[in-house]
Amino acid sequence: MKGMIFTEFLDMVEGSFGLAVKDRVIAAAGGTHDGAYTAVGQYDHREMVAMALELSAISGMTMQELLIAFGHHVFGIFVQGFSHFFSGTDSALVFLSRIDDYIHVEVRKLYPGAELPSFSYPPCAAGQLVMEYRSPRPMAAFAEGLVRATIKYYGQPVQLAVEDISGGAGTAARFTLTAA
Repeated sequence: MKGMIFTEFLDMVEGSFGLAVKDRVIAAAGGTHDGAYTAVGQYDHREMVAMALELSAISGMTMQELLIAFGHHVFGIFVQGFSHFFSGTDSALVFLSRIDDYIHVEVRKLYPGAELPSFSYPPCAAGQLVMEYRSPRPMAAFAEGLVRATIKYYGQPVQLAVEDISGGAGTAARFTLTAA
């Protein structure tokens, strides 16, 4: 998993819960890095899962709640650092329909070797977008946070239905967005 996800997670933990909690979360990761993650590094996703589980135990939030909040946090970073991805699009449904064929293509140019999730887009009704998220990592709730933050960013009335299609593993989800 890309180091940027680790560094942003730890920034969110420190900003929301303080340095002592950040230190406990890093210790729980059990990795060889001792929290010295770099944005361009590549790390085992199990360290992220261990940190999130520890934060869940400390905060009382569920893993899903934490990962959704983290998705919102990272979306703000994406808007600041990659504003060009958002220009020329005025709709959450249009933006989200371009994740695999535009956004991820550009991300791979910036970060060769990045292990990105995939999205497929089954046919759907007019005014609707169905996205199926798949990843070998249990980060579907993080993707949900990104989707929810995208809807909020564009400020349009959109209803979101989320369905776990991974049998509880958190590795696949169907997001159905309907323009209200």
